Amino acid sequence: MKLHRDQPDLAYTITGHGPGYIQVNATRHATGLVVLPDEVVTDWAASLAELVPAHFDVLLIRAPEIVLLGTGARHTFPSPALYAVLLKAGIGVEVMDTPAACRTYNVLAGEGRRVAAGLIPIG
Repeated sequence: MKLHRDQPDLAYTITGHGPGYIQVNATRHATGLVVLPDEVVTDWAASLAELVPAHFDVLLIRAPEIVLLGTGARHTFPSPALYAVLLKAGIGVEVMDTPAACRTYNVLAGEGRRVAAGLIPIG
């Protein structure tokens, strides 16, 4: 008898990261981006200083159950006013450094969770 782990249909996984880039399915992105299991949204905030509430609208309309906010090389808490629209909609938000957000995204997406990662590259 063969046992196979049931894998959800993931179109996008994070395959790497480093100074100045995030790699999704072996494609490098040099700016901030949002990664979901079935979609990648590029041209997101490139730095924590650029992040404004409007950046979270792209996440709100996709209605994930949780958003992982990768803040770059350091775990930095932005003002909750930036992502208040997500909290008001009942969407969980976890803030962590970008490497941790990349790892956590892959684990949660692999479990079939409707997760989104808003990632700022490591400076």
